[in-house]
This record gives sequence, C-alpha cells and structure tokens, in this order.
Amino acid sequence: MTLGERLEERLHAKRMSQSELARRVGTRQSTISGLVKGGSRSSSYLHKIARELETSVEYLLGETDDPSEHYAPPVVHEEVIEVPMIDLAYGMGGTYLDDIGDEAQIRTEPFPLNFIRRYTRAKADQLVFAEGLGDSMAPTILTTDLLLIDQSDRSLRISDQIWAFSFGGVGMIKRLRPRPDGSIAILSDNPNVPEDRAVDDELFLIGRVVAKVSKL
Repeated sequence: MTLGERLEERLHAKRMSQSELARRVGTRQSTISGLVKGGSRSSSYLHKIARELETSVEYLLGETDDPSEHYAPPVVHEEVIEVPMIDLAYGMGGTYLDDIGDEAQIRTEPFPLNFIRRYTRAKADQLVFAEGLGDSMAPTILTTDLLLIDQSDRSLRISDQIWAFSFGGVGMIKRLRPRPDGSIAILSDNPNVPEDRAVDDELFLIGRVVAKVSKL
C-alpha cells in the first residue's frame, strides 16, 4: 500500500474527512488531498497526521503493516484541584461563613475537576469537603461518606435539600424546610430522629451538600 492508500484507509477507519483532518493538524485540505492522491510523498505534518489518525508515521510510510505498532496514545493530564476537608465541630458561629479557620481544616483532598463539575460550577475556593456526622441522615448519608459542600449556595430556595450548617453552635448536616411562620424545620432521613426547628438567628448556613463520595 502507498502512503496515499494508507491515509485513505485510516481516514475511512476513523470516519474522518480530509477537511476535518486538515483542520485538526492545522493545514489546508489540499495538502491532505495531495498526500492521498500521491502528488506528495511526505509532509512536515506527517507526525500530526499520524497522531490524529491514531497510527504511526512508520505505518503511513509502509515500514510496518500494523497501524497500532509504534503508536503511543497521547497522555491526557486531567486537571486536579485541592479541596479542603473541614471538621464541622470547629468554628460554628456566624463568622464561620466568611472565614474557615485553620483549626477547622483537617487536610486537603485532591479531586479531578471534571468530577467536581458534575455537581457544581462553584469556584474551587468556595468548595469544602466534610465527613458524615452520626447516623441521623442514614441511609442517605453514613458516617464514612465524604460530602462536597458548595459554599456559594446559601439561600433556601428549594425545600428539603441537604445542607451543612450550625445550629446552636453545633455542626449539622440535615435537610432544611422553610415554614410559613418564618421558622426552618430541621429534618433527618433517619425516621428515629425527631424533627427540630430553628427560629431567628439560631441557624447559620455553611453551604449546600451537592454530592457524596461513599467508601466501599
């Protein structure tokens, strides 16, 4: 097979047009056409062409008949962000909302940004992780679960969402339901835990729980 025939074979295998290949490697369609038709026997773009067609220059030049031989897939470096892990037992006053003290931060955990973006568009410095507290939210949340908390969301617009908050100086993770009288019902998923209620400035929101990571 000639260079042109091998190019045509790989284009067909990848279901890619000559113009699309040209766009990907940063050249004109006429350059690709010249290689396919045999008007050109080589090109400074050959390495890029081989990469886009998921093969090797050696295959295109006829030095091997195996299109996968010598082909090394590009390494994809996934962006990772460091998210603080906090202990909800610390700093549970109103000032906690604006500045999480060092004593509340246990460590940081690296997480792929793509994973985070499945659940929130918040900036990295508006995100924290915390561990589940007790069994009041079982079976939804267990003590070993890691909870992603979005601190950019501090408005009770939707009833019964799960929030991290301080109530009477105690850190909690519960469902919150605004009541017509202005109070807020504090609800547990565990049916054995009774409903509580917050009034006035008893409750300070830390952020909404947007995801959990469970251990196997």
